[in-house]
Amino acid sequence: MDINRIKREDIGKNSNIKLNVCEHEVDMYWKVAIEVLETIEANNKKNEPTLMVVPYGPLGPYARLVYLVNKYRISLKNCTFINMDEYLTDDKKYIDINDPLSFRGGMDRIFYSRIDDELNVLPENRYFPDPDAPEKPMELIKKFGKLDMVFGGVGINGHYAFNEPPEDGEIVTNEEFLNRPTRVLEVSRETRTVNSFMNCGGDINGIPKYCITVGMKEMFMAEKVRMCMPRDWNAGALRKILHGEVTAKVPCSLFQNHKDAVLYATEVALQSPVPEIRVYNK
Repeated sequence: MDINRIKREDIGKNSNIKLNVCEHEVDMYWKVAIEVLETIEANNKKNEPTLMVVPYGPLGPYARLVYLVNKYRISLKNCTFINMDEYLTDDKKYIDINDPLSFRGGMDRIFYSRIDDELNVLPENRYFPDPDAPEKPMELIKKFGKLDMVFGGVGINGHYAFNEPPEDGEIVTNEEFLNRPTRVLEVSRETRTVNSFMNCGGDINGIPKYCITVGMKEMFMAEKVRMCMPRDWNAGALRKILHGEVTAKVPCSLFQNHKDAVLYATEVALQSPVPEIRVYNK
């Protein structure tokens, strides 16, 4: 079966990953924000803490979360958020928090600084993976005895966070890949290219070469996994994730074996990557 030629109406059928179709990108962000808050509210009602792994991208859900939290007075005081990843310098330290590319600085600008103080996540419960203490995310999961949810965007090569697929010639089994914990690694050229297009005017050299990422090992432990694919260049990976081989070469395809994985996708991301063949009359 050529998965690139699956008809639009058949995408998602018989996949273990549930497909949630959004007409537009903003619809996706509202849906994700609502699901995040529903998870938090359910825990608040039980007087239980919430532990989530959250992204810096896509940014869209955060504006909606800010609005909903402040309007409906939903407390985040009992939440602990672990961000998925951060860029590193060539000596594998955090890039400066004031760098426009810093996820640490970005989270404060677009989210934490906009939540009313009496509702906000406590500063000590806002974590980023640390190149000097990569064991911390797993320690938190063990401390809480759970990981409620992880949500984030999917890369052009099917990665989640910065869990890049194996390089050509690198032999890694699916089990080995899923056992990779939080770690420092080199950002793939594909990811740096796309990120340079989105974030620094196409200057690939402007994107750091190194990063730290929460591993697939931790994220596969989440009760809920939510993936976001809002753009046209997501189309190729989307079909591989839903209908292709379960393989570390397309990291998010491994979530076909997760108990509760949902892929939020816009209509443009559902288009076939195969261009139509057109015959023009002369």
